Amino acid sequence: SELIRGFLLSGMPCPSSCPPGLLALMAPGLALMATFSLPSQAGDRRALPVEKPPGVKGRTLILLDVNTKSPVRIISENFLSLQLDPSIIHDGWLDFLSSRRLVTLARGLAPAFLRFAGKRTDFLQFHNVKNPAKSRGGPGPDYYLKNYEDDIVRSDIALDKQKGCKIAQHPDIMLELQREKAAQMHLVLLKEQFSNTYSNLTLTARSLDKLYNFADCSGLHLIFALNALRRNPNNSWNSSNALSLLKYSASKKYNISWELGNEPNNYRTLIGRSVNGSQLGKDYTQLRSLLQLIRTYSKAHLYGPNIGRPRKNVIAFLEGFMKVAGGTVDAVTWQHYYIDGRVAKVTDFLKTRLLDTLSDQIRKIQKVLNTYTPGKKIWLEGVGTTSAGGMNNLSDSYAAGFLWLNTLGLLASQGIDVVVRHSFLDHGHNHLVDQNFNPLPDYWLSLLYKRLIGPKVLAIHVAGLQRKPRPGRVIRDKLRIYAHCTSYHNHNYVRGSITLYIINLHRSRKKIKLAGTLRDKIVHQYLLQPYGKDGLHSKLVQLNGQPLAMVDDGTLPELKPRPLRAGRTLVIPPLTMSFYVVKNVNALACRYR
Repeated sequence: SELIRGFLLSGMPCPSSCPPGLLALMAPGLALMATFSLPSQAGDRRALPVEKPPGVKGRTLILLDVNTKSPVRIISENFLSLQLDPSIIHDGWLDFLSSRRLVTLARGLAPAFLRFAGKRTDFLQFHNVKNPAKSRGGPGPDYYLKNYEDDIVRSDIALDKQKGCKIAQHPDIMLELQREKAAQMHLVLLKEQFSNTYSNLTLTARSLDKLYNFADCSGLHLIFALNALRRNPNNSWNSSNALSLLKYSASKKYNISWELGNEPNNYRTLIGRSVNGSQLGKDYTQLRSLLQLIRTYSKAHLYGPNIGRPRKNVIAFLEGFMKVAGGTVDAVTWQHYYIDGRVAKVTDFLKTRLLDTLSDQIRKIQKVLNTYTPGKKIWLEGVGTTSAGGMNNLSDSYAAGFLWLNTLGLLASQGIDVVVRHSFLDHGHNHLVDQNFNPLPDYWLSLLYKRLIGPKVLAIHVAGLQRKPRPGRVIRDKLRIYAHCTSYHNHNYVRGSITLYIINLHRSRKKIKLAGTLRDKIVHQYLLQPYGKDGLHSKLVQLNGQPLAMVDDGTLPELKPRPLRAGRTLVIPPLTMSFYVVKNVNALACRYR
């Protein structure tokens, strides 16, 4: 059996009886997840009725092997991608995207898509003017607003003189004034969000130039979502403003992919008038025809419909869309938020039921696609830990990383091609980078993922030695293990290496013994833990005991591993996330791109 094989490969003799229920073996599957929990009742203290294999200490030993012959999934090189919300026009942060520090942080997560979309997508109007300051609105004391906008103008003039990638050095006082303005605007944006009533936004040609410059300098591919709520009297899409934007972008030879609208299933709550799936499908067909008339975009990619959580009415919307435009889009997109940010608690991020809510959604989306367009790629866009802008010291803390890393592992194992994180920089507390341009815990988690994880997903084999669960007791999957080929872009590791990433939601440490093809290999550990006295609420993290911070505005820190001797048992601390590169496995699945 696979179980006995696992023991033999690990060098441990299987107990002679191997009674059913004592050893749990998880076969390879699409969800590469291991579950091991121990009863916590004080009365359940009886010793195991079997002899412990040599070298087994403590209550639990997990044996882990990986199928190295072939991957079970292959995802996009841009799997972990980013989003910017149009609200950055409102609060002024778009003018600071040329900051060297922001470009450095974004470049660390390349290659990736940069999706420019969000709640305000369908209130965005393009205006082909170059005036960078006069048309800018927003609150701000009179004593500084004029000087502040004059500084923006001077910064733009300096940028225009640069060739190629345009990078700005903004004075500290200028950034401080911007933070004051953004803090005031944050209240306005939150009021709009909670009332579900949004004001119109104007995107100037100058602003589009800045957005594209940021994407291009950072090695990101821009995806721009056009306003779908400009409607003709017969409810068809009015493409006149979109055409103006497309022509301007083409004149600049901007390499952009396109979308139309954001959460179109919610339009009735926004404007009191709905757009059904088949009508949006016709609108997408119209947009495709429009793109084909413009030489620069005749072969541009088109993604959609970016529906919300796939409830019954949303599935009906998707079915109507797929009937009309299933062959028009290059990937089908939807979005998901786990928790209402207004009521979230730190314990929410540790709930396994919450971590698993995506699985059911994936099945619903896949069922529709298998009916209309089998094999069509699926993207999860606009994913965030919490809605409503998130909560300070929670959705921007170390604790939020459990949801984020599990989302990456679960989606990859289910074959979702791309996941777009909302947001790289934004108002609220769901972002990867704060308004001081400092990376938050989810940024460092994403950076490690980018550096270590390749697109090939591998199946794992797990056997656990544990106590018998009490009758009727549900065993929670609080230890989650995923495996990929190590990233080909990481030149510290030869091809054929394997990277494991592990989430331990238990409040006790867990031990993992590598078996089979992974046995007796040198392992590099990347253990990410909160730094400082705030624990799970911390906005600072440490890697193998060393705090992570940028070296300077143009330099990210070196991510140094901790080498473990060959054959050493992996000890996973409680409530942590970690990556383990198993070197020189020479895995057949990982030798070639």
